[in-house]
Amino acid sequence: MTIATMRPRGRPLLRASVDPSDNTVDLGVVRPASRLQWDRPVTGAVYGCLLNFQCELDQLGERIHQPPYNGPPTGPVVYVKTPNTHIASGVPVPIPDDVRQVRVGPALGVLIGETLCRANADQARSAIVGYTVVNDITVPHDSLFRQPLKHKCRDGFCPIGPWLVDADDLPDPATLTMRAYVNGECRHESRLDQLVRPVATLLADISDFTSLYPGDLVLAGVPTGTPLAGAGDTVAVEIDGIGRLENPLVRETDWQESAS
Repeated sequence: MTIATMRPRGRPLLRASVDPSDNTVDLGVVRPASRLQWDRPVTGAVYGCLLNFQCELDQLGERIHQPPYNGPPTGPVVYVKTPNTHIASGVPVPIPDDVRQVRVGPALGVLIGETLCRANADQARSAIVGYTVVNDITVPHDSLFRQPLKHKCRDGFCPIGPWLVDADDLPDPATLTMRAYVNGECRHESRLDQLVRPVATLLADISDFTSLYPGDLVLAGVPTGTPLAGAGDTVAVEIDGIGRLENPLVRETDWQESAS
């Protein structure tokens, strides 16, 4: 069993034993995470990162060498997952009525425990206090040279959880495998040793131009080839050693009616 930090719905943050291999938690009784209601385990800023998987650069091919940039990025390409996107495991994700499908975005979430400003990789590594599972959902688009906020910052487009595993229990995130599921079927698998910037290097490079604070969450990146899904589907992201995050997709109008 692994000790993790979590926030069951309506309760404060607590520490409990989890088994990432079958996504169960011991809260006096061992139960599957899918049978509990959750609040998200983090409350700070959430930053995503584009083009941090080598497969992303490979897929772009010669386009990355065309104007206006004329080459691959020399630093992290960072965007913000705004607070309206943050939801917990099990919470429905509203799909806009004019969007047929969204792309599932398996990502490792890295929790910061101390302020990082112009840090080096060793300092960044020491500041990591935990890891969680994130689904960085995106409306499919081809806007390579524009900020993707319109496609990545819809309501509910950043499920996080169900819990945070201590960094000490995962000394080398590069050894982890991520999987994406649609309706229980595994549609994608990738390893975190394919990152352009390993986790500690990524954090250090980001801290060169913006400070990271305790409670902030940085997503290590989303690989190419992840599946599409639409309203009526259930999507899940799983990372070895951490756990499984699962959310149903619903039509936005249905979601608004149920919330009113």
